[in-house]
Amino acid sequence: MTTPQQSEAPRISPGRLKELGPINWVVWQVLSRGSGTQDAHLFSTLGRAGGLFRGWLFYSGKLMPGGKLKRYDTELVILRIAHLRSCEYETDHHVRLGKRAGVTRELFEQVKVGPTAPEWSDKDRALLTAVDELVTVKDLTDATWAALAEHFDERRLIEFLLLVAQYDGLATTITTLRIQRDF
Repeated sequence: MTTPQQSEAPRISPGRLKELGPINWVVWQVLSRGSGTQDAHLFSTLGRAGGLFRGWLFYSGKLMPGGKLKRYDTELVILRIAHLRSCEYETDHHVRLGKRAGVTRELFEQVKVGPTAPEWSDKDRALLTAVDELVTVKDLTDATWAALAEHFDERRLIEFLLLVAQYDGLATTITTLRIQRDF
């Protein structure tokens, strides 16, 4: 399998009022300010999809920050996905968001090493092992499932799977659209 040639230019330019429409334009403005930037390129690009953008935001928000998983766990998962997928856009945002949830620079370095780093708790190792399996083979071994199930109830197990699929898919979207980093 060959790797696609990567260009630097966005495949779909970030939209403005004309392309986003008034509702998505306001949403983009609010989310950009909340992200600490004048133009959160992810939102000004995906906002061009009209109502689909708002539906995606609702779904995404139910997973993070509105999910039942602890924010620390969520940020470990997202940062591992961003690292595995070499998605600098996700990394930029979630290093900052992760700090608020207790993911220090040292922990982020461990996230990059992965589940084999000796400092992880059993729960964190189970999370990261599961992320690695889902991103690389799109399934979990029975041993990995059992390790996760020791730490999470059924609702959180389902949420974890949806979170990984969401952020792996988001990394695909960001990479394929060549969405430019905000900072």
